[in-house]
Amino acid sequence: MAPQVRRTAFPKVLIERDTDSEQSSSDDDDEEEEQENENEEKTEEFNDTKKKGKSPITISLKKVCKVCKKMGHEAGFKGATYIDCPMKPCFLCKMPGHTTMTCPHRVATEHGVVPAPHVNTQNPVEFVFKRQLKPRITPIKPAYVIPDQVDCAVIRYHSRRVTCLEFHPTNNHILLSGDKKGQLGVWDFEKVHEKTVYGNIHSCILNNMRFSPANDGMIYAASSDGTVSCTDLETGISSTLMNLNPDGWQGPGSWRMLYGMDINLERGVVLVADNFGFLYLVDSRSNSQTGKAIMIHKKGSKVVGLHCNPFQPDLLLSCGNDHFARLWDMRRLEAGSVLANLEHRRVVNSAYFSPFSGTKILTTSQDNRLRIWDSIFRDLDSPSREIVHSHDFNRHLTPFRAEWDPKDPSESLAVIGRYISENYNGTALHPIDFIDINTGQLVAEVMDPNITTITPVNKLHPRDDVLASGSSRSLFIWRPKEKFDVSEQSDVRKIIVFGGDEKKRGKRSKDDYDDDSDDDKFNVKGKNVKVKKPVKQMTHRKAKR
Repeated sequence: MAPQVRRTAFPKVLIERDTDSEQSSSDDDDEEEEQENENEEKTEEFNDTKKKGKSPITISLKKVCKVCKKMGHEAGFKGATYIDCPMKPCFLCKMPGHTTMTCPHRVATEHGVVPAPHVNTQNPVEFVFKRQLKPRITPIKPAYVIPDQVDCAVIRYHSRRVTCLEFHPTNNHILLSGDKKGQLGVWDFEKVHEKTVYGNIHSCILNNMRFSPANDGMIYAASSDGTVSCTDLETGISSTLMNLNPDGWQGPGSWRMLYGMDINLERGVVLVADNFGFLYLVDSRSNSQTGKAIMIHKKGSKVVGLHCNPFQPDLLLSCGNDHFARLWDMRRLEAGSVLANLEHRRVVNSAYFSPFSGTKILTTSQDNRLRIWDSIFRDLDSPSREIVHSHDFNRHLTPFRAEWDPKDPSESLAVIGRYISENYNGTALHPIDFIDINTGQLVAEVMDPNITTITPVNKLHPRDDVLASGSSRSLFIWRPKEKFDVSEQSDVRKIIVFGGDEKKRGKRSKDDYDDDSDDDKFNVKGKNVKVKKPVKQMTHRKAKR
């Protein structure tokens, strides 16, 4: 029997020319005949391919829109300019009738925002609540202090993008950071060069972390590997308190990831939530899970945020991918016992109670809206205000989250990074915005011409006028300009540049390219820094103003 030979026909490629492209205008008869012969051969090959039942691969040279995926036009970012797709509404406010560049919300953030009214409540519960808090709240609104200048930084501190930040509760100069690889960083930004990275705690994204209320040297962390860890910051020794994937990887349908996290001080429990809509309680004294999992959001949806009320910890606020933020009472926490459903049009990235009274709620949604509820005792069916802000992020970024200023007794200042870029003297920058949530006005936009990457992770210090920001793999510490001594003309900013990762730059996985598409550039005096040594310390002087 003759051996069978398997024939593999390479698929024919048809190239479509753009109708607007120039046509060939040769007058040579021989070239025209050769072209006609080639066309006949291609037609015969195409017919043969059809007979064999194989569809040809077509490569189009026409312009394809990245937004609507249709041909004939282009849309998206070109530098700091966003070109709108004619098939879609405004990218910023999601409303038709105008372009992103002429959007009124881009010109003034307070456009269409009704200022918060001064209401004398008739609700006795709210009256008692306010009376108890009145001595703690300053009647006169203090002036905002904005940290608007980079004091120090570590460049390429993490091997992957920064996902969360947390200040030490007692040591004002210690900043903790987590990244997509699961690493935990401890940085003393007063000494700048003193940093420690623990890389053996989690195997993938470190989504949230909180300090232990009983021991400020211990940190709880929740990760996408389905575990809750408790780590000693001095030794780096970590213990696993809960593991939702004891049998390892069994497929994406059963793999549980932990996102939202907070600590209830009165009950002594760590609360964590997963990507299936469930809430788990971990006893911080016995370091073990207590009770059963409770479904608090739609089945199969991520619960990305948890926050206990600072004044009444039994009130729990959650938010998730099911387009809702929900209010719960932990004294009767069970499925279906929700106190209020705060509906949104898209995914809710974060939801926080106000830091002093706990009566206000601030949420960040993927529809480019910040929503504020002025009182949890009033009607929560609709928000008190909606502020349009650009934070509809790319999927390779850490989600943007608007956070309160923990030092502002008026509970009106919030900080959030901006996604859409702006043109500042020819450079496309992504500022960090400070917004007055009572009026919707943009109080300040913080930027540095050397930071050209997006800054989605921002944390205000609970005691000092300091802002920590995570931009890609780098960390930055901002302080107010007036705190610097003007007489010191030779004042120098301290910036540490950490070199390449454990892998060689030439051999990187697809995930590395996804994360590091915008983090290999940090401009110093307008030039890109190429780091070859593992650790290099550099300084550069402030620009004269």
